[in-house]
Amino acid sequence: MWKVLEHGSATIAYQDYYTLLDQAAQVFSLSMCRVVFLADRGFADTQLMGHLQSLGWHFRIRIKDNFWLYDGKGTLPRKTGRFRLRAGHPRFWHQVEITQARFGPLHLAMGRPLDSNERWMVISDEPTSLETFREYGLRFDIKENFLDDKSNGFQLEASCIRSAPALERLCLVLAVATLYLVSQGTHIVETGQRRRVDAQWFRGSSYLKIGWNWIRRAVSRNDKTLLNHLALSPQPDPEPAMASRKQHDKRTQPRFYGEVREAA
Repeated sequence: MWKVLEHGSATIAYQDYYTLLDQAAQVFSLSMCRVVFLADRGFADTQLMGHLQSLGWHFRIRIKDNFWLYDGKGTLPRKTGRFRLRAGHPRFWHQVEITQARFGPLHLAMGRPLDSNERWMVISDEPTSLETFREYGLRFDIKENFLDDKSNGFQLEASCIRSAPALERLCLVLAVATLYLVSQGTHIVETGQRRRVDAQWFRGSSYLKIGWNWIRRAVSRNDKTLLNHLALSPQPDPEPAMASRKQHDKRTQPRFYGEVREAA
């Protein structure tokens, strides 16, 4: 689901995108899957959280330092930015309410990762723990897709299209192309042929890029070994991408004391 807006800010109001949630809910209802909504601080909106709850979805949303927090025990209210956080030592609050509207009850995970000075404050509809940070961290996987849309693949910005309706139609083309290229790329990796188009010892390219390179190879050689169907495996990634061994080792280090992270 997508919607292209002509907008002067990166922050989008709930009223501008809430219809997309209902459209997505119609699709998800067919599979009866458990949905967990992940979002950064730009989507820290109690209207959104209420909508997600009405859909039966769960959420992990990062909130800002200026949110009021209430716990009903006399130790709060307090702005989240006033809490002192030691690097690597997370704090968890349960059955709290947020904003002066006292929205809740919700659950909060607060922490400052060992490798960063950033403060993570993640609000959840379910009790929080170290697992909450891991789940929220899955949101960063979307950056690989952004890279494929831009400099690593489709060069979307280079189209110089300024019309929102035209970009919305172009997004349909890119979505279909992405689905096919990722299907082709995952198939190549699963069948052990990756190094024919990605020569690194470990996977350095996205699945979309691997699929794209395989199609180029097939066309140049008049090869007929192209996937004739769409198939995305529900299994865990057999070979996670690594830009470099150093970056991979850093990414797989625990962010908080007590956290166990497995290296790929």
